[in-house]
This record gives sequence, C-alpha cells and structure tokens, in this order.
Amino acid sequence: MNPPHDPARTIILDLLPNSSTGRHPTGRAAVTCRYRCGDACAHEPPNTSANTYFGDIVNQVRSRRGVLRAGAVLALASGGAALHGTPAAADGRPGPRRLSAPPPGLEFTPVEPNTRDAVVVPDGYQQAVVIRWGDPVLPGAPPFDFANQTAAAQAKQFGFNNDFAALLPLDGAERFLLVTNHEYTSEEFMFLGYDAENPTEEQVKIAWAAHGLSVVLVSRKGKAGPLTAEVSPRNRRITLDTPFQVSGPAAGSDLLKTSADPSGATVLGTMNNCAGGVTPWGTILSGEENFHFYFANAEQITDPVEAERLARYGVEGAASERKWERFDPRWDLAKEPNEVNRFGWVVELDPHDPSSTPIKHTALGRFKHEGATISVAEDGRVVAYLGDDERFEYLYKFVSSGTIRKGTSRLARRHNMSLLDDGTLYVAKFTGDSPASEIDGSGKLPSDGLFDGTGEWLPLATGDRSHVDGMTAEEVYVFTRIAADKAGATKMDRPEDVEPNPVNGRVYAALTNNTDRGADGNEGATEVNPRNENKHGHVLEFEEHRGDPLATSFAWRLLLVCGDPASPDTYFGGFPKDQVSPISSPDNVTFDKHGNLWISTDSSAALDINDGLYAVPVEGEHRGHLKLFLTVPAGAETCGPVVRDELITVCVQHPGELDGASADNPASHWPDGGNSQPRPSVIAVWPAS
Repeated sequence: MNPPHDPARTIILDLLPNSSTGRHPTGRAAVTCRYRCGDACAHEPPNTSANTYFGDIVNQVRSRRGVLRAGAVLALASGGAALHGTPAAADGRPGPRRLSAPPPGLEFTPVEPNTRDAVVVPDGYQQAVVIRWGDPVLPGAPPFDFANQTAAAQAKQFGFNNDFAALLPLDGAERFLLVTNHEYTSEEFMFLGYDAENPTEEQVKIAWAAHGLSVVLVSRKGKAGPLTAEVSPRNRRITLDTPFQVSGPAAGSDLLKTSADPSGATVLGTMNNCAGGVTPWGTILSGEENFHFYFANAEQITDPVEAERLARYGVEGAASERKWERFDPRWDLAKEPNEVNRFGWVVELDPHDPSSTPIKHTALGRFKHEGATISVAEDGRVVAYLGDDERFEYLYKFVSSGTIRKGTSRLARRHNMSLLDDGTLYVAKFTGDSPASEIDGSGKLPSDGLFDGTGEWLPLATGDRSHVDGMTAEEVYVFTRIAADKAGATKMDRPEDVEPNPVNGRVYAALTNNTDRGADGNEGATEVNPRNENKHGHVLEFEEHRGDPLATSFAWRLLLVCGDPASPDTYFGGFPKDQVSPISSPDNVTFDKHGNLWISTDSSAALDINDGLYAVPVEGEHRGHLKLFLTVPAGAETCGPVVRDELITVCVQHPGELDGASADNPASHWPDGGNSQPRPSVIAVWPAS
C-alpha cells in the first residue's frame, strides 16, 4: 500500500530543502522533537544502567521450554479460551486463509495511506471539528485572534497541542465532558516573528496558559452528527498557574520542597501531559512526560549525587529551550534545584467538580509518564498500568492497598482517588522463551513462530517501605528510574500507552520505537524488543497469571511488529501481510465495546505517510488484520482516540509542524483552510446517515 503521488506533499517537501536529512531517525520532523522532548532522541539515552535482559540461554530453554510454554498457555487462557492465534512460519508468512465477514465494529473499508493536508475518513463516514486551539472555554473568553494573543485570553481558551482526550457521559441526552491534555507548545508555530533566543514575557505567559488540561461541555443532537462545544460553568482550564496538591508517600519530602513551597505539598501547574486514563470512579489520570528540558542550568549543579539524578532523567545543559527561567526563577535549577522533582508524576483531576484541587500522586512513581489506566481486581483493589516513554525505559504497575467504594457521589470519588496514594509500585522484567541465537536483531521470527515468553513484576516500594537496597521509599518514588535500574528491570523500546482490554482482560502496550537499540554502547535485540534500529515499534500483549491483575507474574507475546507489511521484519499476529495496512510508531491505544484494539500513531513519516488511527481484532480468525481508519494532516500526530458506538473522536496534534515551516511560513492550513494558520484540534467522526 504505497501512498499515491500527492502534489501537496511535493510542495511541502520543496519548502523543506533539508527534510531528508533534518528528520530524526524515526521520521518525525526535527522541529517537533525540539519542542516536544528537547531533541531527546538526538542525545545518548539516559539509561546507562548495567542491568541487561535475561532471556533464556540455550541450555535453560532445553530444560524449561515445556514448563514455560505450558505456563504461557495457562496464563493466556481467559474465559476458557486460550490465546493461540496462528503462529507464523519463521519467515513471517502464514498460510492461505479464507475469511468470514469482518468482525463487529470493524466493517469499514480502510483508507489508503496518504500525505494530504486533511483528515481522511472511510467512505460512509462524516467528520467535523469539535474544538480547536484558542476557541473559548470559560465564560468571558474572547474570540481567538492569532495575531493579537494574550495570556489572559489563553487562560480562558482551549490550550495548544491536545493529546489525550476522554468523553465522560452526563445524565440525560447526548451530553459529555470532553477532557483534553495540552502536551506542549510550539512557539514558532504560535507566534509571528518568534525569536527563540529572545521570547517576550507575554509569549512565555501565553505558553504557560496553553499547557495543562481543558474540561469542556460538548453535546450532540440525538445519536448522530457532530459534537458541539459549549461555554459552560462546568468548563475548566488547568494551566501552569493552577495549584496541585501533592499526595501519597513522598508528599512533604525534603526532595520536593522549594522556597515558594517549603511544605513540599503544593505545586503550581502541570506540563507536558501526554496520555492518560479514565478511572472507574469518573476522574481523569494524566501523565507528565517530557518535563526534563523545561529547566535551565543543570550544568551548574555540582553535587555528584544530585547531578547523577538529573542525568538519569535527561536534565542537562544551560539555558532552557523556551527561556522561561528569565521570567520565573522556579525554572532555574541553580536557584530552585528541587522544582524539577515536582514534575514527572501522574496527576488526577475530578472534572465533575470545577472547584476541586487536582492531585499529583507520588505513589505511582516519577518518570516520563505516558499515561495511567486502571483495572479493578475481584477483591476491589485497583491496579494502574504505567509506561515510561523513553528509549530503554520500563513498564510499571501499581497495586493499591485499599479497595474501591462503589457509587458516583463526590464522597465516593474522593475515597477512590485516595486509593492511588497507598500500595505497591512494581517494575516489569521480561524473559523470552527462544534461544538467544534466534533473536538476531533482524526481526526474523524464532523457530516457534512467535515472539513470546514470561515475565515478573519486581516490587520497588510499598507505602513508606522501600524494596530497593540503598534507597529510602521517598527516593524510590522521586527517583523511580534509578530504583528500577537497581531492581533489574527490562529495558524497553519507549513504552507508551499501556491499557487493559475490558473484554478479554489482557493488557496491551504500545512500544513506539527505539533507533538506538543495538547501536554502539546500547543493548541489542531481545525477544520482547526483537529488532535493532527499531524505527517502527511494536505492540505487546500480556496477561497476568490466572487473569488476576494482582499477580506478580505474567505471560506475554508480541501482537504486532510494525512497519511496511512487505518488509520481512514485520509481523501482524500471524495474519496474511498482503491484506494489512502499513503502520509505524504505535502510540495511544484504546478499545471498542467488542474488544478490538485501536491504535493511534506518532511518526508515520518513517514510512513517508501521514499518521493515522488503526483498528485490529485481537481474537479469532481476523486476529492481526490491521486496517487504517483515518489519517491526519501533514506534520500532525494522531492522539487520544475515543471509540464509542456511532462516534469516534481523535486529537489532531501539531498539524503542519514540519521542518522549515513556521507561523510565518505555514505548511498546513488545516482545519480552517484558505490562508489560515494550522490549529491543533479535536475532531469527531461518525457514520453517515
């Protein structure tokens, strides 16, 4: 499925004379990497720990293969049906297959990969913008004026670069609270004539107001048609000036205290919020991700312990990218060395109570959180799954000590929010079941036709008790990466969204990419990360022992090894590869009511196509039959999908963010067309009547 020639793409590439060399290895525009993560992929990975992957060596495989395989089949048996799928031959080519009609929920005809400056949806579907950057959110918000922005206006308007989204149904008609993260700001696409070396104070304050989250009332007439955003007293903007309560075992720690907050219990704002999750009690969890490059003057920290801790999180250098330290000393580590420790948490927001104080949960650990999603065990304890989105970082889970309280009252919500403050934090260690000689980094399947194995959850801390030698519990929570290094966790290829499937109970994780795997000085391929120079990523599927989310062991296999289906290093659950869509860099995942997996992508430019939203069955004869549902405009990333009956919403992040483009030279005019500036937006898609 090679994309057809697109004249618009040619124009865009002509704008970008260095586009073939300016891109990062994953294909994403260098300007996006600059503003989103401070060019993290251009630096050496901050994980320099010596803990290595322990796959079974050949003699162990021979003696234990029967036990491991039996354990894997038992662990992956759910509801009386084992997850077998169809193992492929070692060359990745399954045999011919006769198929019945598409499974429920996936009856659409896939769209062709493309490079258009538009959102493209399947035949028989309609689309509309729900809300865009700058649209009014709070009462009194002025209309958006790109050329005359103010911080006061932005604080009442929809923020920039929407990532995660959730639709929370309200009683009665088709009314919802739309809750959206605003991950980061791309200043040269926000302001005409932007000078990166000398931003104005007003531009900086606009950026502070454009970060955070938005809560917006949206409604729909009947069960068809678009969603309409409303200015309502229910609405809310969370910005970098919003007070957050610090909760859990590290609250009040000396590691979190600053001159502005000697209690270590109140933090202003949240930033770089990536993915998230909806809790069973109706609140929103949001992950603070690439906080590391917002802070200046790390090079002035001379204490070796503090310097090592900063380096482990990728905090380095002198002036920051955005120069915020010029207007507030909290962004200057030479003046406030603990301020950086106050970011990198999972935050929780009660969107039903506009007056509530959002929370930063320290018991869930501090790292570059992609998001957090919840399962409820039979005994009522809750389990949160977590990914640390950076090369060679780890998968985590948290198990609460307390149990959930039923009901949707404010009192029940407050109790359930406290569940995430006391429990055990774990990190994952994976073991493959194939001989190391069969995992050569090429992506070739081992002789058993599957990338699979077992794993265990290694405890890091429980409440105020550390399980890591040489570290206090507070240190485990604040410097979780270092604790996971010491525990011997398995290095992964950028663990992003990790979500349990509500139908089959298995857990799915998007491993986005890692072009440094196998490079000099870095760990090579492992069975759970089977390709060196992995620029397309893969999707991991695992099931806790006996299907119990409280278990400390699990069985796993790779559902997808992404890329061009024509390439021998790709795998689609054993499904014939000539019938699937190409996919690169899986990012966010979600599920429809049938248990089908939906995947949004980040960096499909590695395949010279736009990013998109894909769907794939995880059961039956169609398992692995990946289909492209929609694509987003040139330079954009597909984020935060919500899949409901008769309605899908998607966040279109950073449209037109291409090297050589800017507000003075836009490469996209989506969504408003004409000569307009591109604006990050939320869209709705629904079947045509």
